[in-house]
Amino acid sequence: MGTDRVARAFIGSFTTAGGHGVTAVAVDEVTGALAPLGSTDALANPSFLVPSVDGALLYAVGENAVGTAAAFDISEDVPRLLGEPVPVRGAGPTHLALAAGHLVTANYDSGSVTALPVRPDGSPGPVAAVLAHHGSGPHPDRQQEPHAHQVLADPSGRWVVSVDLGTDSVRVCALDPGIGALRLHAETVLRPGTGPRHLAFHPGGRHAYVLNELTPTLTVCRWNAEGGSLEALHEVPVVEDGVCTATYPSEVVVAHDGRFVWAANRGHDSIAVLALDATGEKARLVTTVDCGGHWPRDLTLDPSGRRLYAANERSGDVTWFDIDPATGIPARAGSIEAPAASCVVFR
Repeated sequence: MGTDRVARAFIGSFTTAGGHGVTAVAVDEVTGALAPLGSTDALANPSFLVPSVDGALLYAVGENAVGTAAAFDISEDVPRLLGEPVPVRGAGPTHLALAAGHLVTANYDSGSVTALPVRPDGSPGPVAAVLAHHGSGPHPDRQQEPHAHQVLADPSGRWVVSVDLGTDSVRVCALDPGIGALRLHAETVLRPGTGPRHLAFHPGGRHAYVLNELTPTLTVCRWNAEGGSLEALHEVPVVEDGVCTATYPSEVVVAHDGRFVWAANRGHDSIAVLALDATGEKARLVTTVDCGGHWPRDLTLDPSGRRLYAANERSGDVTWFDIDPATGIPARAGSIEAPAASCVVFR
């Protein structure tokens, strides 16, 4: 059956670890429950996904030594590859975003960001530009070179922001919508050794929250969209004092109303709940709750803002949680099997 009148979500996974590739799931809008519909392994290791603005297509990175980007037609229950995957001229792409008529990828292994034009049919075209990152950090194993982990458009649509774990920094770039050229505009250096992984913006558009992988902390930042500048303000923990488990945070999510931030913690296998003040400038760890599985690689808020979905990579499931609207604390509500799950996105 078609998907026009049914709520859908999509799960990305690592095919080389037994994942099904891209899986379409139906979403019960009353309970939040997921039900698998169909999957395709036409693209190896589609570790991160993003839907098109109109919801007709789904874009994916192929996280491989020769990195690729691809589009899927999602008009039916089984996603269908639209054309051939396109090389991104980067290794190990881990994230992608739509910006200024282009598909932009963050290439972890090669430490670069790639822009590919979106063709009239929605498929990605040949690479328009590759912007190489430069630098390193103090961690002896993880920061010997740049590692771009995430890329996204800022809320104003003026800038493309990339988060680099290897250089302890966030870069702000300008993307030419005509030719796809990427130009470095500014770089914000965070505390050495923190290993920033992902960033999320406050709905007010004036603050951003950088989740660090090498230290279990969140860096609260002030964002100036007019000038394209990011200013680090302070760090807060995402696990309680005294936690001895090695913890590697993975994803950060901000509530639609700007009252809470949630972070997924691998190793500790938890979801951190942080409360924000009215300005969005101060964050405070409230508690952590079990993620419902092992190694939560991704955390997603549903369109209603009432539920969180954790993609637990190593336990092979996607678990969903109902959020207490007063406290922001999530309560486990259900799960489905999803081998080597890496992300969940909603159409």
